[in-house]
Amino acid sequence: MSWTTQYTASSLLQSGSDMYALIERLYPICRSITGNGLRQSLAILREYLPLEVHEVPSGTQVFDWTIPREWNIRDAYIKNEAGERVVDFRKLNLHVLNYSIPVAGTFTFEALKPHLFTEPEKPALVPYRTSYYQENWGFCLSQQQYDELATDPLAKYEVLIDSSLEAGHLTYGEYYLPGQCEEEVLISTHICHPSLCNDNLSGMAVVTALASYVSRLKNRYSYRFLFIPGTIGSISWLARNEEKTPHIRFGLVASLLGDSGPFTYKKSRRGTAEIDQIVAYVLEQSGYAFQIQEFIPYGYDERQFCSPGFNLPVGNLTRTPFAQYPEYHTSADNLSFVKPENLQASLEIYREVVHLIERNRSYLNQYPKCEPQLGKRGLYDAIGGSNDRKQLQMAMLWILNLSDGEHSLLDIARKSGIPFDLIWKMAQILTEKSLITSK
Repeated sequence: MSWTTQYTASSLLQSGSDMYALIERLYPICRSITGNGLRQSLAILREYLPLEVHEVPSGTQVFDWTIPREWNIRDAYIKNEAGERVVDFRKLNLHVLNYSIPVAGTFTFEALKPHLFTEPEKPALVPYRTSYYQENWGFCLSQQQYDELATDPLAKYEVLIDSSLEAGHLTYGEYYLPGQCEEEVLISTHICHPSLCNDNLSGMAVVTALASYVSRLKNRYSYRFLFIPGTIGSISWLARNEEKTPHIRFGLVASLLGDSGPFTYKKSRRGTAEIDQIVAYVLEQSGYAFQIQEFIPYGYDERQFCSPGFNLPVGNLTRTPFAQYPEYHTSADNLSFVKPENLQASLEIYREVVHLIERNRSYLNQYPKCEPQLGKRGLYDAIGGSNDRKQLQMAMLWILNLSDGEHSLLDIARKSGIPFDLIWKMAQILTEKSLITSK
């Protein structure tokens, strides 16, 4: 089943401050791979984008996986003998082991210990833990909180997890923008984590802003934006849309885009796909610190899109990689960790990737035997007043020489050392003069 209505879009996400404000709204919501937290989050995103929201019933087979029962939670706590909430879901939803089954009772600390999760190396922080596919219950707390409880092993605590695990649905959002051709650009971001700002409210905010931006352009390619729960969401989409995957020519998984670390691009499984070349070039020209990593079959949803049965050209464009910053999957990944200026820089990189995707193409020289006479076509006059006159002249010669149907404009920019924008500008002039034609 799916449902969609007209979005309100009273304002567009245009700046880092706009994206940060969206993160502030989403931060308190307890999300998981299913449930009302996902729906509430998608309802907020639909104020900015006309998302179609899909619901996949529990028990549905998606390749080797089965859609799990839907999880929802209303309240959870550990109370001491004085009736005080010493661990309180209402203050921080990370305190509950995500997907905990319901429980109510009185436990000694010794009995409670197997259900308490901490991060001893980070004693002041609350970790994020899940139990999606194995029934369990528990609480996450700082090592400092744990040590306080441990002072009296026989102390009794009232425990409540008011949750439900019932037949329901997995929910995801999709926004499709048709272009001039059926070939697609796929942008995917995971939306299942609870109050973690960098992982991945930052991805949700940047992709929402990017989709809003792309919707105002006249695009050669079609664009598909997915807002999905991690792993099971991409598996579900692929299982339900296998016939669409041959159209995917470019793809990016967006995550961890609000911290101040260097940009990181993890290549697609193919390694030399056009998207791999485009992102690498954008980062090289950006002026930001960056690193390029080879594909590994671990990480975010790129590993599903790049599984051998699909092998789609999908990479992961992020900042600091997962698990490589101390705030990762802890309560420190909060509103003070992500910054508007980092979100803005991430959006600018993604926009530039879109620009290159749209502009990069191969051409055929219509006069391939020796150089065509350029003066009689007024080409020198066409670039005569430009500040980049010398580079444009060289760009003209490079394009004419490499317009053989095998080299793209990006290939020419790399070989010549001339900025892509100047190569593209000259390609438009040569096309107008009928010296080259798009392949």
